[in-house]
Amino acid sequence: MDIAALSMVLNQAKVQQQVSVSLTKTAMNQAQENSNSLVKMMEQAAQPHLGGSIDIKK
Repeated sequence: MDIAALSMVLNQAKVQQQVSVSLTKTAMNQAQENSNSLVKMMEQAAQPHLGGSIDIKK
């Protein structure tokens, strides 16, 4: 294998690895957001009296 072909193969592998890392980071961020939302909903469920009424007096 000549140097040019080897260089292309290595660069392609590097790009594929960068894409994989980027997608993994995106998935991890989404999972973190989902877990934060779940925790927030669970906290709200633990305090069902919150948000049940609205005070509209002026």
